[in-house]
Amino acid sequence: MSNHINTPTITNVAKDGTNVATFTVEPLHNGYGMTLGNSIRRILLSSISGAAITSFRIEGVTHEFTAIESVKEDVVDIMQNLKGIRFRVFSDDPQTLTIEKKGNGSVSAKDIKTNADVELVNPDHYIATVDGKSGFKAEIVVEKGRGYRTIEETSNNRQSADFIAIDAIFTPVTRVRYKVENTRVGQMTNLDKLILTAETDGSITPSDAFEEACAILINQYTALAGKTRVEAAPLQLHVPASEAGLQPQEEKDALTTSIEDLNFSARTTNALINNDIHTLKDLFSLTDAELKDLKGFGSKALDEVREKLAELEL
Repeated sequence: MSNHINTPTITNVAKDGTNVATFTVEPLHNGYGMTLGNSIRRILLSSISGAAITSFRIEGVTHEFTAIESVKEDVVDIMQNLKGIRFRVFSDDPQTLTIEKKGNGSVSAKDIKTNADVELVNPDHYIATVDGKSGFKAEIVVEKGRGYRTIEETSNNRQSADFIAIDAIFTPVTRVRYKVENTRVGQMTNLDKLILTAETDGSITPSDAFEEACAILINQYTALAGKTRVEAAPLQLHVPASEAGLQPQEEKDALTTSIEDLNFSARTTNALINNDIHTLKDLFSLTDAELKDLKGFGSKALDEVREKLAELEL
């Protein structure tokens, strides 16, 4: 006779060979698509844990405006290039790594000497070009974090005064976009379908980022809710009589059946009638949570109602 949707389902479609995935969430209450889409997008772009270079020093360089002998780029250009290197860091402590290139040629991220706690994501990323035989040697500090950290914040925590601070972008999510479409279940046509596409830098999969964002939201809302717990309010979806195996007239007759004719226990029958529930139609208009809140209606009565409806194949 009726069907309940307590929670939406998620379909994850990842594009082969890329760090892009599309998540489809449906069905949602009307208006919830925009609410969830905007919330998840903001968390994905600002609060997912990642790693970035926070400071560096180059042999023979005292500040960012120093010219580097036999190197094509100046320090500012190298600083910008270092920001694009992505890592996976498995320690909460800052990691100091070295970059060393002997002779001339291109310096790339693969010239970084990593350790057991650091994994390089994009080894082909360009850093600089050495024109002479003196080579290139530098040290970088890689840290874990969330969101964005300014140069001023990094400068206050530098390991050494001769390290040059970088404004660090920790977030591994590079782009998020979403749209909301209409969907239907049964005869309800005003439900929402959320389609969200996330792209990462490769240090985390879009699926892991999506799950972490949802977990952060749950954690924050749970703290705000305190001890209050509310059961999921189901969408009441009417199933046509043809789908339920009943003819329209049979369905109408079943809905008008008196509560007293359903052979409930005396206590359950009295509790329903005292709460102004007189027919099967009245019973179907209430969710499980609403039934539990009825005066004199406990969990045993709820179980009895469920068993009776199952017995009647409703």
